[in-house]
Amino acid sequence: MNNFIEIKNINKNFFNQKKINVLKNLNYNFKKGKIYSLVGPSGSGKSTFLNILSLIDRPSSGNLIINNEKINFDKIENNDQLRSNNFGIIYQEKNLLNDFTALENISLAGIANGKSYIESQKLAYAILKKLKLTNRSNHFPSELSGGENQRIAIGRALVNSPNIILADEPTGNLDNKTSKEVFSYFLKLKEKNKTIIIATHNRELAKKADYTLSISDGNIKRVNG
Repeated sequence: MNNFIEIKNINKNFFNQKKINVLKNLNYNFKKGKIYSLVGPSGSGKSTFLNILSLIDRPSSGNLIINNEKINFDKIENNDQLRSNNFGIIYQEKNLLNDFTALENISLAGIANGKSYIESQKLAYAILKKLKLTNRSNHFPSELSGGENQRIAIGRALVNSPNIILADEPTGNLDNKTSKEVFSYFLKLKEKNKTIIIATHNRELAKKADYTLSISDGNIKRVNG
């Protein structure tokens, strides 16, 4: 199986009075059709790592290769387009638009990616159905529970059928039953040859991934799989 995402000697440094090495010479290859869980203590660099993978942030040094294409972090517009067409990102903060309904929050992501209004609405409703939220489609974020809003954020990330799904604590605000349901949905996406990388503190869910990766002291290592 070919590597879909390759990270080679990735370093990320921050400067706050002194140099802080958050990520140190990381090397790893991600394949299609697999789920990777990313574990590690708070502040270990999981979110920083996801931001680099999603082209939101750039490494201090090293290379990121996606689908055999080496990323040039200076080409911001090209990378924005690449992200829009290939990535579904589920943020730790849901970042939903308060003045739009659940259905609209999801469908707007499709419209922003060039889909028609009607097509985006149909796709959004289909996702709401899979997430068991069709009865909440016309509700605003303020009218939904934290768990429901989290599922809407997940649906928004999936509306454009991304090849790569990056999730930062996607089940952090969900109860155990709903967390398992959401993870089951990720398993179905895996069958469609998606690359799914989930940062999580939920050890039970982490163990269900094909591979569990640990980030600690700036280093990455495979725990299982």
